[in-house]
Amino acid sequence: MSLSPTRPGRPAYDSRHLRRIFDRRAATFDEVSFLPREIAQRMRERLDYIKVNPSSVLDVGCGTGEDLPPLRERFPEAPVFGTDLSFAMLERALHHDAGDTSWRRFLPASIGRALGSRGPRFAQSDFGELPFAHGAFELLWSNLALHWHPRPDLVFGEWQRVLKVNGLLMFSTLGPDTLKELRGAWAEVEAAHGVPTRKHVIDFVDMHDLGDMLVENGFEIPVMDQETITVTYTSAEKLLADVRRWGAYPFERDDHTGHAARRLHRALAAALEARKRNDGPDAGTIPLTFEIIYGHAWKAVPRTTAEGHGIVRIEDIGRGPARSR
Repeated sequence: MSLSPTRPGRPAYDSRHLRRIFDRRAATFDEVSFLPREIAQRMRERLDYIKVNPSSVLDVGCGTGEDLPPLRERFPEAPVFGTDLSFAMLERALHHDAGDTSWRRFLPASIGRALGSRGPRFAQSDFGELPFAHGAFELLWSNLALHWHPRPDLVFGEWQRVLKVNGLLMFSTLGPDTLKELRGAWAEVEAAHGVPTRKHVIDFVDMHDLGDMLVENGFEIPVMDQETITVTYTSAEKLLADVRRWGAYPFERDDHTGHAARRLHRALAAALEARKRNDGPDAGTIPLTFEIIYGHAWKAVPRTTAEGHGIVRIEDIGRGPARSR
């Protein structure tokens, strides 16, 4: 499938705006890092079933860098790099860097493509435009970052570019059911107050569409999996505060100024409070859904040269006509 430059109803991607959001949230992101930590652990458990011993690793969208020490521990012989759009996040990632202190510096844009095992370990970049050479890594790891970019099809193409042939991509992202309670509450408030419907939460791509994009961008044997995690809150204000710390409100101002804005905010809080469960072990709490999508795939052996000529592998000679997969 192919996507238009922006999905209907969503503003054009503004990397500077997104960078500002996460720069502001970096200092308090640890307060909501329980979710990415839990997902990272589940990703590592899935990695246990895959035989891989990479010579180089990149954590794409590394945020505050909490995944870096476990990756370094798991692959002690491989240099592990991190990249993120937010400079403030990368500054915090330095505290999680388990490498030699002489390497703890950022990657200048002017030498961004000069990757070396003894070079800098962090790069500030849009993960759809990575400052690394073709085939620089054997493992790409990305935990709950892909959904921030509106063109995952283009991102997969870039990730494929920096992977070596037969290299592994392993990622997690959020699916369409994520924050459905918040979207529903906003729809109720806007209808009740007669205000135009607005986009309040980012769009999330379906698991099957992501699998198709992987294949179209030169990956093979994609394995996709999905699960739902429900986080419960005792108050609407705590729920909204956490959503903002995650950065999932890219179209909202941090403050609520003006009488109309405050009125809508109070109505939203009331609509969320009305969703509190009445019975069971979670009685008195507001549920918030996260659809977690896991995926991994291998960079396929190229079938054509850069000039468009077909490539025939020696092991395929004599096997008859090639079959498309």
